[in-house]
Amino acid sequence: MTIHDLPTDRRISGTRLRAVLGAWQRSGPQYVALADALRAAVLSGAIPLSTRLPSERELAEAVEVSRTTTTATYGLLRDEGYVVSRRGSGTVTTLPDGPGQSARFVALGSTEDLVDLTIAAPSAPSCLHGAYLAALDSLPRHLESTGYASTGLPALREAIAASYERRGTPTTPDQILVTTGAQQAIHLLTSAHAGPGDRVVVEHPTYPHAIEAVRATGARPVPVPAGLDGLDVDLLESTLRQSAPRMVYLIPDHRNPTGTSLSDDERERVRALARRHRTLIVGDEVLTELTLDGPVPAPFAGDGSSSGHVVSIGSVSKAFWGGLRVGWVRGHPDLVARLATTRGYMDIATALLEQLVVLQLLTTQDGTLDRRRTELRARRDLLVGLLRERLPEWDVPVPKGGLALWVDLGAPVSSALAALSPRHGVRIAPGPAFAVDGSFERNVRIPFSETPDTLARAVDGLAGAWASLGAVAPGPSQPSRMVV
Repeated sequence: MTIHDLPTDRRISGTRLRAVLGAWQRSGPQYVALADALRAAVLSGAIPLSTRLPSERELAEAVEVSRTTTTATYGLLRDEGYVVSRRGSGTVTTLPDGPGQSARFVALGSTEDLVDLTIAAPSAPSCLHGAYLAALDSLPRHLESTGYASTGLPALREAIAASYERRGTPTTPDQILVTTGAQQAIHLLTSAHAGPGDRVVVEHPTYPHAIEAVRATGARPVPVPAGLDGLDVDLLESTLRQSAPRMVYLIPDHRNPTGTSLSDDERERVRALARRHRTLIVGDEVLTELTLDGPVPAPFAGDGSSSGHVVSIGSVSKAFWGGLRVGWVRGHPDLVARLATTRGYMDIATALLEQLVVLQLLTTQDGTLDRRRTELRARRDLLVGLLRERLPEWDVPVPKGGLALWVDLGAPVSSALAALSPRHGVRIAPGPAFAVDGSFERNVRIPFSETPDTLARAVDGLAGAWASLGAVAPGPSQPSRMVV
């Protein structure tokens, strides 16, 4: 790949790059440490692909190293395929296999020895094969139709509506739009409500692809803190009042990545804010079914009376299997009809066979979800115990649900740890991957959806990577260069 193959309408200054890199220094050659930090920033999405980097001289001045160091840094990254350079055109970020994959969770080559913890998702349950067989048996009665259903298979819409009814939210099938995964639901809602220059409020930290969906429309994500103390609802209210956003994206249950949830009172306050400010507030409930401790949270939509301004997203990707690619939107029938028209430009309809499989999963009560929760609870507790034993310096809160831990490293070295970890057999998503602005360098997300043996290997690798950082990791009292 040459530099002329890449669009280069973005440029990051030396000053901004210094802020993005944060505390990158560690023992060993400076050029290797700087390359590790730059590579991690590209992989986490903190530096987008096809971005023109500062010149060697500008970077040297910004991070206070010699030009020889920055020359060697760029040379190493060129050899690895993370940048391309051409005299007179500058140095541009890319990936070893090209820019076709997400910069946040791109694979570092395929190897059976590498534990990949960048994806928080379980493998398929044992019942899935049977669900596919049952779906195939029911398929013939649908083959005389076109197979297109822009709003979804009627029987599946009825089953999804019934699931909301059971949770206490009256819902009719015309309030349900079946989508090709929850990700499409996020994109449809964002593109329908926001455009260039508009503001969209997101929790901070939050699901990385939601941030990408906002930016893809040209809108600006506006972060509201949602750390281990939960969502700052007071700040959300003032943000709605002052910023007049077109939409708000929240994860009310077992947030990705922090694992926290809205309380019942906070849910009611959020719904009241939606009505008062006439702002669409989207609740992504894909993790709701994975409540591991205590009661299942109350439905985000409440009694359904705020359906004009409160929308829910659901999916089977976390509760059952991501390979199904079936999700949905619950909202006002007018919104559902509008989104169905919009999705026609993308994929017309969700695959029929997968909808039939999901219909089987939702209507067959065989204890699959109970077994899944039991399995995940045991894996969560195992991972927490291993981390606290092997890495006692880390603060490891225990979430009541979801699929991952949000760990505090005690120092702003998340990107450096993520860059070093593959050398020790494990990949992790650094904290800034879940940020709007490069924050959360003290945090990493560590999923517990893998098998016990795999989790043990992962902790061994993380302990090894941490040991290689430990002697030079800045303490909590040392200033970070991250822009907060």
